[in-house]
Amino acid sequence: IYILSVVILAGVKIYGTASGHGATRWITVPVLGKVQPSEFVKVGLILFFADYLQKLKEDINHPHALLMEALYFSIPVGLVMIQPNLSTTIIMTVIVAAMTFASPLKLKWIFAFLGVVVVVLGLLFYLFSSGLYDKIPILQGYQVQRILTFLNPSENSNDYYQQMWSIMAIGSGMFNGKGLFNNSIFSVKNGNFLVEEDNDFIFAVIGEELGFRGSLIIIIIFLLIILECLIIAYRAKTLSGRLICVGVMAWIGFQTYTNIAVATGLFPNTGITLPFFSRGVSSLLSVYFGFGIVLNVALQRKT
Repeated sequence: IYILSVVILAGVKIYGTASGHGATRWITVPVLGKVQPSEFVKVGLILFFADYLQKLKEDINHPHALLMEALYFSIPVGLVMIQPNLSTTIIMTVIVAAMTFASPLKLKWIFAFLGVVVVVLGLLFYLFSSGLYDKIPILQGYQVQRILTFLNPSENSNDYYQQMWSIMAIGSGMFNGKGLFNNSIFSVKNGNFLVEEDNDFIFAVIGEELGFRGSLIIIIIFLLIILECLIIAYRAKTLSGRLICVGVMAWIGFQTYTNIAVATGLFPNTGITLPFFSRGVSSLLSVYFGFGIVLNVALQRKT
């Protein structure tokens, strides 16, 4: 699974299809059409690291085991980053970090990792506040522009309109919403003001059509799904089964939070889909695969 993940990510760089920003993230396959392999690699990494941490659970606190894990992690994530696809890179990092934290890892390593994260975020904040963002090698021009727009929306109003219309759509739904699939001329969606309304900003459509009430119900459903993953993880008979559930939980939880945070203006525009709702064969199938494996873990009654 790990080798296949690396091979298909390398294939994307060689045979992939580029987007408007020059990012090469998709390959074209018969029947399905354009497929984004990095979505399926998320499932592959969950399975691989669950097995890896299961086998090394006695030695997981040795520096050698952690360095090998970092090496295994850096190859596929590096291939995703050079597409470039920073948002998926962050999601993969959160997944593997959550799985590692859920293994028999000592607190000193967890605090060390969190300390590094704080330092990196502080450095990024300093570079952006000082205008030295061109010194950050991992960020592309359009990614830098999205962050600058988030930090100073009034100075980058032309680039902030996507999130501005998204916030307006959600607010206009008020408590009850304007009705599912409504034809109102006062709809932000019907006026074609929303960009990527069936993908990245689908939560804006949810907020406008179903209102605060419908949006809250959907968020509660996601919270129940995350809670069920944790319950299955607690009852799992093996460490690998527990880690699979934790990985899927971190994936769905973080991706859902990020998508809603972008739609409501709490995060910079990232291009992350909302699980189960956003259009996209790759995103939908990969989530189904992940939850299918979690349900399989729940069926295992013996070690």
